[in-house]
Amino acid sequence: MRVLVLADDLIWSTRLVAQVRAADVEVSSVRTLAVFEAGLAAADAAIVDLTARAYDGIAAITLAAAAGARVLAVGQHDDVQLRKRALAAGADRVHPYRKLFDDGPGTLAKWLKPVVEASAR
Repeated sequence: MRVLVLADDLIWSTRLVAQVRAADVEVSSVRTLAVFEAGLAAADAAIVDLTARAYDGIAAITLAAAAGARVLAVGQHDDVQLRKRALAAGADRVHPYRKLFDDGPGTLAKWLKPVVEASAR
């Protein structure tokens, strides 16, 4: 089981990686769409930070969903249109930053549980 995190913000990238590790799951962090796309072949799930400047978060979600990865997106709570676009592009869930700040490990463990269980079979 491997999760690929796409985030160009160092603080959020570090936080997301630590939260996935807390769920006892292998995780890699990347900062560009090209490296993200190349890493999808080895990923079961992906987390995409939507408010990046270095890549298009919706394009990243589309790529990950097409590769068969479960996708969780994270972004601003008040950007309803972007959150809707992320869901339409294939994200399983879109969480506001605050949700992952307050309860990231629990939230991510719950989201990853079906993937972890499937890979254990």
